[in-house]
Amino acid sequence: MDALMLSRLQFAANISFHILFPTITIALGWWLLFFRWRWVRTRDERWLLAWRFWTKVFALTFALGVVSGITMSFQFGTNWPGFMERVGNIAGPLLGYEVLTAFFLEATFLGVMLFGHDRVSERVHLIATFLVAFGTTVSAFWILALNSWMQTPAGHEVIDGVFHVRSWAEVIFNPSFPYRLVHMLLASGLTATFLLAGLTALRVLRGTASPAAPLVLRSALTVAAVLVPLQILAGDFHGLNTLKHQPQKVAAMEGIWQTERGAPLVLFGWPDEAARTTHFAVEVPKLASLILTHDLDGELKGLNEFTGAHPPVAPVFWGFRVMVGVGLLMLLVSWAGLWLLRRARWRPDALPRPALQAIRFMGLSGWVATLAGWYVTEIGRQPFIVFGELRTAEVVTSTPAPHVAITLIGYSVVYVLLIVAYIAVLRYMSEKPLTSPAAQAATGAPT
Repeated sequence: MDALMLSRLQFAANISFHILFPTITIALGWWLLFFRWRWVRTRDERWLLAWRFWTKVFALTFALGVVSGITMSFQFGTNWPGFMERVGNIAGPLLGYEVLTAFFLEATFLGVMLFGHDRVSERVHLIATFLVAFGTTVSAFWILALNSWMQTPAGHEVIDGVFHVRSWAEVIFNPSFPYRLVHMLLASGLTATFLLAGLTALRVLRGTASPAAPLVLRSALTVAAVLVPLQILAGDFHGLNTLKHQPQKVAAMEGIWQTERGAPLVLFGWPDEAARTTHFAVEVPKLASLILTHDLDGELKGLNEFTGAHPPVAPVFWGFRVMVGVGLLMLLVSWAGLWLLRRARWRPDALPRPALQAIRFMGLSGWVATLAGWYVTEIGRQPFIVFGELRTAEVVTSTPAPHVAITLIGYSVVYVLLIVAYIAVLRYMSEKPLTSPAAQAATGAPT
């Protein structure tokens, strides 16, 4: 493989590892705020127990997100120097805004949130928790503004090959940004919510659940049952926007090789780019046209119209199906789990064991769906780094391929070890029983 493919793989490894952690912390910060608010309002100690446990999970996740984010940013200089030379006037300020308005906000108040309980007033601590949650969301705003601009560039002009801003409003609020922001925030909500439900179910199965388990599981399943339909609706709007601005990406997602009216929806199949066909296709006639154009005989452009300018088909095709499949599983588990929990009078320990196992199994499902969706988005932009205007091959490093391969292997090994360690720590935390703050104080145990 040449330096271009190796650099793409290296960036994919970095972003795949990094995105796992902000996807949790963006929404988990708001869950922590909810737990604190409920504690302040009700003085029910179970909410405080929930806050204590999930604050530890947040701190661990936040730390890995910061480390991987810093490492990822180095690659703009090491692997993609042409990107910053050509697009730095736009990418640089947006990344800078993310650091100034979001990261500093999170870092400043994170210490108060983690260590300030019983040291500052309840109001100050609640405000600090809110600012951490708000900071994670603002961080997502700026990162998605840049990524969306790379997908649907607007508000700029190119002078001597260099991109310059003509309108910051158009750059930030580019045509795909609102859809991507909503889609990502909902994805974060589902990822964090299923992690809450999954770890709680694991603790119930292991017999280490705290008194907060009924409250946490009920809240998580209720929120998940609402967020999944909203995500499906947001995904539909996002797909229509993508069809308008990136029709070749949609053609790859759906396996549409030739422009046609009344295109079928391919449920499964094996896309063969060399033969320009999908083998063993299981199709629903005209459904793709109905979903994407809201017309049974609507026309969808095929990949034949984008020769040399469409993404590799197989990863986009399969990534999309994995994302949708996991989303449907989320819908089934959240609705069925909530119904069963209600029948069990909101007692997790009274749930059938298979139901608890299913909820536990879905604990990291948000990671799978997010990665699959991210691959659809990013691979679907190829062969462009700024869609339609700047090709990826134009900005890659001139570093010899073997040197890139060495760093790719090094990054991959470290990331695998860190993921294993992260999951192991979560399992260890879930197996460690929590007691109430009053009991801890009486025994002298650390909180």
